[in-house]
Amino acid sequence: VQLQAFGGGLVQAGGSLTLSCLASGRTFSNYAMGWFRQAPGKEREFVAAISRSGGTTTYADSVKGRFTISRDNAKNTVYLQMNSLKPEDAAVYYCAASEGILGSSRSHRYDYWGPGTEVTVSS
Repeated sequence: VQLQAFGGGLVQAGGSLTLSCLASGRTFSNYAMGWFRQAPGKEREFVAAISRSGGTTTYADSVKGRFTISRDNAKNTVYLQMNSLKPEDAAVYYCAASEGILGSSRSHRYDYWGPGTEVTVSS
């Protein structure tokens, strides 16, 4: 499956941004999806995951209550709604697809990765 993330950009602290990730090539609903991010000089970290059906979501503690992951299987798209953005949220955000059912916070559980989209948060 091929993945392409969209929606990154520059936003002020406290603002909102929605990332989208469009999947192609395989049946999208056969994959759990996840968002990860990597800031300069830091390791890639888990942000959020969603099950194949969309019924189960998981979040990193750092984004819980501020970010929302969702998916539209008819549109082959997974979203990451980011609210109350903080400077520490600035990173390159990556979407990933897993052949698992529920999704995972572990990056090695994901089989396909897209190129990232950069989010910059100004203070």
